[in-house]
Amino acid sequence: MGKKVLVVDDSALMRKLACDIIKKDDRYDTPETCRNGAEALEKVKKNKYDAIVLDVYMPVMDGLEFLRQLKNEGLKERVMMFSTTTGEGTSQTIEALDLGAIDFIKKPEKYRETTGEDFATEFLRILEVVAQTGGHHVSGSFTKKTGSGTGAGTAASAGAASHFGAKNAGPVTLRPSVKITGEKIVALASSTGGPKALHSVIPKLPGNLNAPVILVQHMPPGFTKSLAERLDSLGEISVKEAEEGEILQKGHVYIAPGGKHMKVSKSGSNVRIYFSDEPHREGVKPCANYMYESLVDTDYAEVCCVVMTGMGMDGTEGIKNLEKRKKVHIISQDEPTCAVYGMPKAIAQTGLVNEVLPLDKIADAIAKEIGTR
Repeated sequence: MGKKVLVVDDSALMRKLACDIIKKDDRYDTPETCRNGAEALEKVKKNKYDAIVLDVYMPVMDGLEFLRQLKNEGLKERVMMFSTTTGEGTSQTIEALDLGAIDFIKKPEKYRETTGEDFATEFLRILEVVAQTGGHHVSGSFTKKTGSGTGAGTAASAGAASHFGAKNAGPVTLRPSVKITGEKIVALASSTGGPKALHSVIPKLPGNLNAPVILVQHMPPGFTKSLAERLDSLGEISVKEAEEGEILQKGHVYIAPGGKHMKVSKSGSNVRIYFSDEPHREGVKPCANYMYESLVDTDYAEVCCVVMTGMGMDGTEGIKNLEKRKKVHIISQDEPTCAVYGMPKAIAQTGLVNEVLPLDKIADAIAKEIGTR
């Protein structure tokens, strides 16, 4: 038997589009459908699904209320959002990810996108991740993607491939921490499952953190600004989508915009943010490797590198190159609290990591390493 999928959307066209794509993949049974969250809630109380494809805007009960009801009733369904960028679509997608959705794909804006292989390939790649994420967590890597969900980046080329493994990562050898004095910076990388995980880390950082924080979260354009605004509203520390040429300030978090590589560089006595339109790397743009490697030529005495949930290996090569020239303190999210144990696993296996921590301990570890003003 194939995996069971439930498609929830009030648009007959979008239901048909999603169902036609799913039917072409023999790993899945013919999907069931609902027109709103209320119908879907009744179905999930009676049946078990491997994944739910969920719209936001629906009559009777919308997607966000459906996710809240799942949470209230302790129903642990794996949800993929079928998102729009119109109206409040981006901010509501970010809220949905915070409420427990694992990833999202942006709905096609033009008819020709619905008939192309790029969209279908990306849809099935994200559905595969969501359907695999449940009682166990997913290890994996990816090739180039078409740029829709949090693990996607914004590669223009088609042809996604995901490789999953259920093997436990095994014991990790930790490096002893060395106390460093001087100016520090925090550089954080996350991907699939990252938006929800970031809600458990960024708002818990103190507003007087004694360092700036730069952050790469794999997302397409339009969504990183909404993510930054939501995180900014939840805690003491200031959070914003990064802007070209701005000076890094302590107690501020700068999120790389979707579709742009973010680098930092010395500018007189300051350090500024710059963007690059270089090709995709690790299949993603922004790429954390670029961010980490740009820190080599700065004057920071230490870089606190934090690698959280995500598919693939982005961040590992950049940190390895950075570590050859800079003092680094590396924190990796542990396997049980990751939605996808790919990026943290890759860095943990290098033997360079100082701490492997559950999600709820990461903010405290950053604050302890960096200190406050």
